[in-house]
Amino acid sequence: MISLRVRLGVLGLALLSGFATPTAASAAPTAEGAAPAALSPTVEEQRLDRAAPQEILRRSGFDAPAPRLARALASARSYGEARRAVTREGSSLWRHAVDRAQGRGPSGGDLSRDDDRPLYWARLGMTREVRTWQPAFGLTDGQRAALLDELERTSRGQDAVRYPQGKGLKRILLTGFDPFTLDRDIRISNPSGATALALDGTVIETADGPARVETAVFPVRWQDFTEGTVERTLRPHLQKVDLFTTVSQGRVGRFDVERTNGAWRGGFGDNENVGRTETVPVSDPASQPQWTTTTLPHAAITAAQTGRFPVYDNTSVTEIPAGGSEPVVRPDGPTPGSTARAGGGGDYLSNEIAYRATLLRDRLGLHDTLPGGHVHTPVLQFGTGNTTEITDPEFVRNRLDIIAQVRTILKVAAEAS
Repeated sequence: MISLRVRLGVLGLALLSGFATPTAASAAPTAEGAAPAALSPTVEEQRLDRAAPQEILRRSGFDAPAPRLARALASARSYGEARRAVTREGSSLWRHAVDRAQGRGPSGGDLSRDDDRPLYWARLGMTREVRTWQPAFGLTDGQRAALLDELERTSRGQDAVRYPQGKGLKRILLTGFDPFTLDRDIRISNPSGATALALDGTVIETADGPARVETAVFPVRWQDFTEGTVERTLRPHLQKVDLFTTVSQGRVGRFDVERTNGAWRGGFGDNENVGRTETVPVSDPASQPQWTTTTLPHAAITAAQTGRFPVYDNTSVTEIPAGGSEPVVRPDGPTPGSTARAGGGGDYLSNEIAYRATLLRDRLGLHDTLPGGHVHTPVLQFGTGNTTEITDPEFVRNRLDIIAQVRTILKVAAEAS
């Protein structure tokens, strides 16, 4: 997931949000006064027509949402009607994905219910419909951007985080990610996204009472993070929750609680095949730290028996030491005055969501009172010899075991906090 890990021959990702609110300004009309033309599908959307995504959609019943949205847009007679259709269909997609993952309603096909990929590919089908739609009444660039933003937020559960009122209930916030590195293997699933679907709205019974889990899923795109999708999604909730964790896919065969997060993007390509090599862009960069730290109870988590995969307290970072010019790996964390080049979670979007979430925690004055940080899951692997099929029994077992172990890690963290 991070360029460092790629160099080590390891897959990785992160548990992380959608587009930032578009500006109200619209593009200038053409010389003839016509509205701007529809956009072309993105790199991410173009993968949708390949065989594996189509099979995933067909075998889950998630091939219906995009055509349904297309019909709703075709019948819309105004931007307002289109906006309502997008909101309705985006929210419906998220609810349907959560319900399917948690065993409610029809399965829609023979693909296992725990699979996160139907949500991902169905969403891309829907965004492609909005992106290429050309209504008779005309649509400005700003209006199209707002529709896409609304679809991203609603279909990722980012606007659906709600906790019951009352005392005696702990509140946990968890985030996951889309599949990524799809040009290596179009069949890829992300266990962090699957975990978000499996746990959204569920209650974990702890020694201290019930804990309600709410979740959201984030894209694997640098630009969305630059535009503030993480902060926009998390800011309304961090002062109200008792614990949060961003989750993503990391190393093979192990969980990691990432101790330190770095303010650096390492340039690895995202789902649009775009790379960024720069300091993580945040508001008020003058007060931006090079490092943030977890406040999750890492000692309790790593000591507990949470599942079949080992859980490590990962303290390693890569830094440029104060006064130096070359990166150095520090197994025990950063040294004073150093410049970040990779957190424990690397230099990709998993590190960045962890950095952004914990920086937001600190800027809200919650460092000493709110447990929060990042957990990397094992890489989700297919069964031995499976290089073509979209699923197999070992693949499903691995994903279910990862989901169950994240749930137990949350239980341990809630009890130790």
